[in-house]
Amino acid sequence: MNDSSTREVDVAIIGAGTAGMGAYRAALQHTPRVLVIEGGPYGTTCARVGCMPSKLLIAAAEAAHGAAHAAPFGVQVGGVRIDGAAVMQRVRSERDRFVGFVTASVDTWPADHRLRGWAHFVDAHTLQVAGEDGRTTRVSAQRIVIATGSRPQVPAAWRTAAGDRLIVNDDVFAWQTLPDSVAVLGGGVIALELAQALHRLGVRVRLHARSQRLGPLTDATLQRRAREIFGAELPLTLGASDLRLQRDGNGVRVHAGGRDERFDWVLAAVGRQPALAGLQLQHADLPLDPHGVPLFDRRTGQVGDSHVFIAGDAHDETPLLHEAADDGRIAGDNAGRFPDIRVRPRRAPLAVVFSDPQLMIAGDSHAQLVAAGRHFETGEVSFDDQGRSRVMLKNRGALHVYAERETGKLLGAEMIGPAAEHLGHLLAWSVQRGDTVQQMLDSPFYHPVIEEGLRTALRHLQRHLRMGPPPVERCLDCGPGA
Repeated sequence: MNDSSTREVDVAIIGAGTAGMGAYRAALQHTPRVLVIEGGPYGTTCARVGCMPSKLLIAAAEAAHGAAHAAPFGVQVGGVRIDGAAVMQRVRSERDRFVGFVTASVDTWPADHRLRGWAHFVDAHTLQVAGEDGRTTRVSAQRIVIATGSRPQVPAAWRTAAGDRLIVNDDVFAWQTLPDSVAVLGGGVIALELAQALHRLGVRVRLHARSQRLGPLTDATLQRRAREIFGAELPLTLGASDLRLQRDGNGVRVHAGGRDERFDWVLAAVGRQPALAGLQLQHADLPLDPHGVPLFDRRTGQVGDSHVFIAGDAHDETPLLHEAADDGRIAGDNAGRFPDIRVRPRRAPLAVVFSDPQLMIAGDSHAQLVAAGRHFETGEVSFDDQGRSRVMLKNRGALHVYAERETGKLLGAEMIGPAAEHLGHLLAWSVQRGDTVQQMLDSPFYHPVIEEGLRTALRHLQRHLRMGPPPVERCLDCGPGA
């Protein structure tokens, strides 16, 4: 039996995740000679181990938390019992359903457009693909799209110390039931979402972070509010520069911040990194940054001036599903039409953390505006006494909106508070359209809704800008920030 074969294609795409699938569809508009190479299971990071299973776990946690805290509404609920096995059964079942939608889509592709195996560069136009069956395939491609995604980042010392009691977020969604205790290491999005969800589902949790930051917010005032709000509910050890792990039987002792606590599991959630290690990029003659990530143009996906393109989490610039989908479409389109490279406009930035309260950044962050030297003013609102938020007992947090001093155009916003996922969309749309603060204030605001808090922040911002007519007085019967 011949254990090797050769393929010649116009476009080879390495990776069949969100970015790879988008690249495939776009490249097909220009040529039928497209090949997608995938070594792992089909199904995107989002569907398998990211967005969807984490939101399923969070939904269960919100249900438990709501039942346990219904008394202030005059609703008496008996003792809340959490069935860990049932929680994880639903998480896995629904997760598998979402993954099924993705794999069903891939199954409709022609067989000769799919190749199973792990690829690496032999030279600038040649890939060698090692299949699970031991067969190798040489792929000669006129253009190549790198869409290999990302993998969890775990310090080697932690793996050595904790052994098989250390897990990453990918592993959480394979649990058959909820554990008794988990130490979460990290202060970013994944760490915060999972730590709070597990805590609300009755798992003993402590979140440890080396820095004082919690979540992605860059506005110092909002960061402080985030630490206060989450610290009131969730055990935190921030600034844990002395973090050390020690295996203790079937558990792990975590030494940090003067504490010594034993947990059943350690969840490493300190971020993800591009999955590029096996590609042997040194053979492709590509420009790389100091971390070995190809240097590329975000508007085209093109690496340098080469025939190679990159998309999605493989470059780790904006590791979000909607950005990966856009990346894939842009890179695939340009790979398909190469050398006729087209510059594509990008959407306004939008990022959401599904904690409670939620976190959001729309448009440019405070740190980005400061770094760019932009002249901007800030409008603020606190949700502590905002009408609709107080009605729902969701009155925690604040919103800051930023506008250009000279023109009054909205530049960005940061928020911790209720319905941030929805306000974030409204604000990102306004940034993308180039709305001014006055144009936003001229739009309708219903009563009573959380969006009235946005109006309060915009009015505050307009006063700082000293542009347009004086703000209309707010409803005197509705409370601050109504």
